[in-house]
Amino acid sequence: MDQTILGTERLSKLFIKFTIPSIIGMIFIGIQGIIDGLFVGNIIGENALASVNLVQPYMQLIMAYALVISVGAQSIIGISLGKGETEKAQNVFRTALILLVLASVAVTILGLFFSDNIALMLGANDALVEGASTYIKTISLFVIFVSAMFLFEMVVRSIGKPTISLISMIVAVLINVVLDYLLIKKFNMGISGAALATGISYSTAFFINIIPFLSKKSSINIYKGKFAKVEIFPMMYNGSSEGVSSISNALSMFLFNTALMKIAGESGIAAFSIINYIAQVGYMILFGIADGIRPIVSYNFGAENNERVQKLLKASVIVNIVIGVIIFIIMAMFSKPLINIFLKDGKNVLEMASTGARIYGLAFLFNGLNILISSYFTAIDDAKSSIIVAASRGLIFIFVGILVLPYLFGINGIWGTIVFAEVVTIFICYRLLKKNKLSSVNSECKPVVR
Repeated sequence: MDQTILGTERLSKLFIKFTIPSIIGMIFIGIQGIIDGLFVGNIIGENALASVNLVQPYMQLIMAYALVISVGAQSIIGISLGKGETEKAQNVFRTALILLVLASVAVTILGLFFSDNIALMLGANDALVEGASTYIKTISLFVIFVSAMFLFEMVVRSIGKPTISLISMIVAVLINVVLDYLLIKKFNMGISGAALATGISYSTAFFINIIPFLSKKSSINIYKGKFAKVEIFPMMYNGSSEGVSSISNALSMFLFNTALMKIAGESGIAAFSIINYIAQVGYMILFGIADGIRPIVSYNFGAENNERVQKLLKASVIVNIVIGVIIFIIMAMFSKPLINIFLKDGKNVLEMASTGARIYGLAFLFNGLNILISSYFTAIDDAKSSIIVAASRGLIFIFVGILVLPYLFGINGIWGTIVFAEVVTIFICYRLLKKNKLSSVNSECKPVVR
């Protein structure tokens, strides 16, 4: 498959060809965390589940810099290939890879030597600090592979090979299931076993995704190109919205954990962990669509196939709305059976999480659009608008909500904070699209790259 199909093949066929593998791949990424939750919650216990949830901001930090570099590189590579600028695309790829390795080395050192400090900083109490520290130290051994996996997985789609990405995710999850069973249940390795299973599975995905880039015949490979300082700022700036999303997720999880610890203790954090695991599948579907169309949008934007960009965006909006409604219905009607999967005991946690899931589910009526529009702005190199959307839904209005709503509605106000942030962001998206004159994408003029 050649990347030129992105500008010539029928859009409906391209949509299926790129979004289905992306959705499945994203779900499998989300399932990795869920698998850990199932084994940790059912075999080790409630406190272990809370410990693993507490270190998620650290995982989000890894994903933050990996996504800033990887998404920024993917968008510029896609636009460059659409313009026929293969040499620039190769230079961007080489630059991104070097930056990822350097950042990963720094984070690895922090995780290995300061795991206790990080766990305490994230809010771990005496009951949770040991487990949280163990997870941080163990997963840090795999940081380079985890971060590099994102770059290769994204760029492999930009060169027209989305199936490779899908295969890597499926294999990674299968390995994670087997290793979780062996390391946690059979060998009693506890939280360190869960972290090892996750790290090894991500590393496996990395080694699968790198395969196409080992061929010198590939339009993008590991042999060509040079480190180009001039590409660093455009790449980092364009991908910064994804970093803002990850950093916002880390900070918002910290805010939620802190608020829940005050109101409901370890049980509140355990309940939040379970709700996150359930919601994660929904998020992965919506992010899968947004990620799947991004290389198509970037390529056609670079090639000035403006009508194709608009048609693809409209179709994606409809699909995301429908999926959001379905997820909302599932979370409203089946919250208790889903929560029971993660925890055998703990009636208090069950009641707390089932109520929270029903409130949280309302967010899916809105967040599909917000996720899609943020990704769209990234794909057309409008990083500023993408950052505004990402920061609004992931940080700014989360912070406002968490300060106000719990005082009005107690613990239900914490769950409602997500809904509040997504609703406000919908209006911001509307204003940004209107300001950017989305309808002008149909014109014969070349769009302005901001």
